[in-house]
Amino acid sequence: MKIFERDRWARRAAALGLVVLSPLFAESLSGYDSTTGDPLALLGGLLLLGPLYGCVALLIREAARRLGVGWPGVVAMATAAGIVQAGVVDQSMFAMSYREVPYWDEMLRPTLIEPLGFAPYMATSFVVGHVVWSFCAPIVLVEALAGERGREPWLRWPGLLVAGLLYLAAAALILGDHLKHASDMASGRQVASAAGVALVLLVGGVVFGRRTGTRRDFAVPGPWIVGAAALGCAVGFNLMPSTWAGFAGCVALLVLAAAGVGLCSRSVRWGRRHMVALAGGAGLAMAVSAFFVTPLGDVGPVRQYTHNTVALLGVAALTAWAARRSDVGPVRYRADA
Repeated sequence: MKIFERDRWARRAAALGLVVLSPLFAESLSGYDSTTGDPLALLGGLLLLGPLYGCVALLIREAARRLGVGWPGVVAMATAAGIVQAGVVDQSMFAMSYREVPYWDEMLRPTLIEPLGFAPYMATSFVVGHVVWSFCAPIVLVEALAGERGREPWLRWPGLLVAGLLYLAAAALILGDHLKHASDMASGRQVASAAGVALVLLVGGVVFGRRTGTRRDFAVPGPWIVGAAALGCAVGFNLMPSTWAGFAGCVALLVLAAAGVGLCSRSVRWGRRHMVALAGGAGLAMAVSAFFVTPLGDVGPVRQYTHNTVALLGVAALTAWAARRSDVGPVRYRADA
């Protein structure tokens, strides 16, 4: 009985770890907000951002584990969640101004398509940011830290219901605040379009994400090389200018990364340590990029760079720990794993 009790608490700890790590990767690593370098504000923010980001990451992960959805399906579901967040909940994808961010117009105008009311560069930045840092990278790292339990569901139906309700409450709070205080809001057509695309991605991820191809035996780069490549691609993505050339560069990096990972994952030599290297490289990239960001509000350089340094060292330590806890087995989600 004690063994079963320990196992249950270990699963709950893994679920909680994902709920905490997701918003830290989504918001804190980038160091853009006025909470940068303020430990109390960062901890307080988890009360809202944990449900908003962490519960979504947890629900995506649990759905994948229960339905046997592979990583292409997980990415599709994460993309759907990112579109809902940016296009429906906070509506930043369609905002002409947002939270009095002083450089918003500078990011928006170069690629703004006025008839559609959105800028492809910003839309790509927001959605990919959610896919990589809010959802997929934290899922990979926490699953690795969970060891063998990383292959199994962590929550039963009551836990899933609580996670879903917490997310809906946080999303309603964010949306309500936006509708109350924002000077411009997304149109009904824009919200419906974002929701429709998200629904197609969600259904497609579940339906087609369970298809698995035959894996073959061929050489793949080692985890260190994979991590370095992920670091370089992610830093390049984050530092692209908000112009049409920058948008083209972002798309090129995404295609290159997707093609490389897609090819390597077809090999039986591609293992969990490679996935940890991918996630850790992405996390380190965001922490490195934060040194080039000017935070909102009154955040002095000492406070900012202390925050950034602690974040960088924290991601490096977490990645090393996850690599030690991971194994070299297949990384595809399977219903019977």
